[in-house]
Amino acid sequence: MAVCTVYTAQSLNSSCSISTPSKPHLRFHQKQVIFLTKRPRKMTCSASSDGEKTVVIGLAADSGCGKSTFMRRLTSVFGGAAEPPKGGNPDSNTLISDMTTVICLDDYHSLDRTGRKEKGVTALDPRANDFDLMYQQVKAIKDGVPVDKPIYNHVSGLLDPPEVIKPPKILVIEGLHPMYDERVRDLLDFSIYLDISNEVKFAWKIQRDMAERGHSLESIKASIEARKPDFDAYIDPQKQYADAVIEVLPTQLIPDDNEGKVLRVRLIMKEGVKNFNPVYLFDEGSTISWIPCGRKLTCSYPGIKFTYGPDTYFGNEVSVLEMDGQFDRLDELIYVESHLSNLSSKFYGEVTQQMLKHADFPGSNNGTGFFQTIVGLKIRDLYEQIVASRAGAPVAAAKA
Repeated sequence: MAVCTVYTAQSLNSSCSISTPSKPHLRFHQKQVIFLTKRPRKMTCSASSDGEKTVVIGLAADSGCGKSTFMRRLTSVFGGAAEPPKGGNPDSNTLISDMTTVICLDDYHSLDRTGRKEKGVTALDPRANDFDLMYQQVKAIKDGVPVDKPIYNHVSGLLDPPEVIKPPKILVIEGLHPMYDERVRDLLDFSIYLDISNEVKFAWKIQRDMAERGHSLESIKASIEARKPDFDAYIDPQKQYADAVIEVLPTQLIPDDNEGKVLRVRLIMKEGVKNFNPVYLFDEGSTISWIPCGRKLTCSYPGIKFTYGPDTYFGNEVSVLEMDGQFDRLDELIYVESHLSNLSSKFYGEVTQQMLKHADFPGSNNGTGFFQTIVGLKIRDLYEQIVASRAGAPVAAAKA
């Protein structure tokens, strides 16, 4: 039997290219300087563009927190698979689809792997990244100007010859620091932060590194602890600036669960963001608790529970939609979808269709995949609103 509890709000009282690198925070190795002065032949990477000003989306998260999966879900919403640039560097981090270009902010490391080791800094440390160049190039792309973007080679740990990035319709910058620098942050039309709790992150890393890579529990713990100070200092604080946060926590449906297989996921949506209306369950602004398991939704142990309501997050008014548990059958997800509003879907059942389309993606049976898909639809709607408003601006000006 489905259970729902509702409390109303009242009762709760162009033609040029920018390639000039800025001075890095820490000095390059001499061999890198010599290497870069060879002026290697650049490769060109771009999505289709017809002169529209590029919409810029920022996605922040720590390593191994699902950024790549989210990117695949997002680009699928816009059509076409995201693929590496054809004929370019096989180790390029750039992904191109019909409407989007995704660039990895690791490409703006100002120190290679050896340099970071010698200086005693991690890639999370701002001193190991060139924020001046990041800002210059993201601004140029947003303004319709191609750039010669550096490539950080994750295989060799060195900086490879640059690649030309032409302005796409939508630019997604993903990585550790998309909201760290205020100048870059101000260029974003929308921002997302993937917030994986320490407990879940630890459980995921154990599953991957022990089962798949043969690492010991002690080495896994040491790796996590080594990153934690810089993560806490430079990465985690960015979530206060995000327009939407997907927070992944241990389930509350299983007492003392430490396996991280059943998850409680919260979609935290900031109120008052231009071109973005938060999703709501049943009644906007009310506080809802809903256990949908019954005749229309198959639920095995420990079941599924949804909650929704207003809250505050770093001093901002937000709406929070939460899912605890996992789906047994994705085709039944349409029952849940039908009770959600402001999804920005094009047709009834589009969220369910997207989930079924990518059923093999990580998180497809829980709130991580569900909320990533919803955010993807919301970003599409935001993009369409921005384009429509820009198209109407000249008309309005002409009438004035």
